[in-house]
Amino acid sequence: MAHMTPVRHRFQTTMTTHIYSSFTTTTTPRSKVPIIYKSPYIKEDTHSDAVTLQILSWGRGASGQLGGGIEEIRMYPAPVGNIVLPPHSFSLPPAPGQLLTQELETPHSVGIGCGLFHSGLVVDRRLWMWGKGDGGRLGFGNENPVFLPTLNTYLDSVHSIALGGLHSVALTSLGQVLTWGYGGFGALGHSVYHRELVPRLVEGRWVGKIKHIATSGTHTAAITESGEIYTWGRDEGDGRLGLGPERGPNEGGGLSIPSKVKVLPVPVAAVCCGGFFTMALTEGGQLWNWGANSNYELGRGDKIGGWKPKPIPSLEDVRIIQIASGGYHSLALTDEGKVLSWGHGGQGQLGHSSIQNQKTPVMIEALADKRVVYIACGGSSSAAVTDEGKLYMWGNAKDSQLGVPGLPEIQPRPVEVNFLMEDDELGSHNVLSVAVGASHAMCLVLRSS
Repeated sequence: MAHMTPVRHRFQTTMTTHIYSSFTTTTTPRSKVPIIYKSPYIKEDTHSDAVTLQILSWGRGASGQLGGGIEEIRMYPAPVGNIVLPPHSFSLPPAPGQLLTQELETPHSVGIGCGLFHSGLVVDRRLWMWGKGDGGRLGFGNENPVFLPTLNTYLDSVHSIALGGLHSVALTSLGQVLTWGYGGFGALGHSVYHRELVPRLVEGRWVGKIKHIATSGTHTAAITESGEIYTWGRDEGDGRLGLGPERGPNEGGGLSIPSKVKVLPVPVAAVCCGGFFTMALTEGGQLWNWGANSNYELGRGDKIGGWKPKPIPSLEDVRIIQIASGGYHSLALTDEGKVLSWGHGGQGQLGHSSIQNQKTPVMIEALADKRVVYIACGGSSSAAVTDEGKLYMWGNAKDSQLGVPGLPEIQPRPVEVNFLMEDDELGSHNVLSVAVGASHAMCLVLRSS
């Protein structure tokens, strides 16, 4: 099967793709936020029995990744689009690196993702994409940029997404993995190295369904229902694929065939991919990792890397429920709502009020009095969402990707991201999740209930 059947959607988004040559800096959100999706369970003549979820974006949008229709820099969060759903009808699919705490049966699932310079939204098993199109990473059959959220009709039954550097990955509700974009270093897992302009099925040798996916710049991981992990993409001697020396890259430092991480002694339930390393979580919340370690990415107290998965000694008695990785740093969220960080700290991405590297996981003191429920990493920036629906960010602020105007380029301490209130009668912003790219970020908020 080369491609999925095109989706037969009942509600066509009114947004079309426009590319404007102007490049502007915006500090205020636009009025008239478009509706990206409206549930068929809501009557046309009323929104009284409905909730509004809103996508907001900020940072540098030179390639359209902000979804606002123009080239711009957004100093702080501005709306991209609204999603109108019945009350209590939605759930969030697990992000890469996040354990599924409970399986909720809801009519609608809503998830967001950021790649290097592109963005994605999953609603009701449909996928909207926008941003830079080089390599075919948007999956529309060409390499053109897209400046507004646009439905990808090559896919249906999408469960979750993971967006990389020049490629994208989707997991369907049937447990299938599809990839598209630039295929260098085997990043697509199709046994070939050319680009794919539309989504194509990854024909792995695993048994059963895939339940979890993650990706980074050039490598990808997938977990089966039985807890086996398969990896593919770039390796180049640092061991990030976890496959050992005997498998040998089949071309140019990469492996284009999904291969099982055989030496991992325990089943895993979640995985995230850093720049040159990989981390996995067991169902019980134990963290294992492998790959490059020149910046203490593996959190073991030394710079000894390698392909063999090992646990982090200082976390063996700590239950982790979510992990997230940037280029050279990582975050871990404990079951008590505390955030730990380690690795490279040169842009302030560790949140420890300094730019020192951190050899082992250390709790972020600035968030210690809060209960965090969701974490995310960009290349050199970090984010956390609390149980009160507040968003905090820290790290590299060079492109306004932290969403707080006036910050220095290096922001080593978490700062709260504030939202402008429009006269839209939707109420306050309750943040549900956040995604961070190289120079932009997005969040999903509940505006009314």
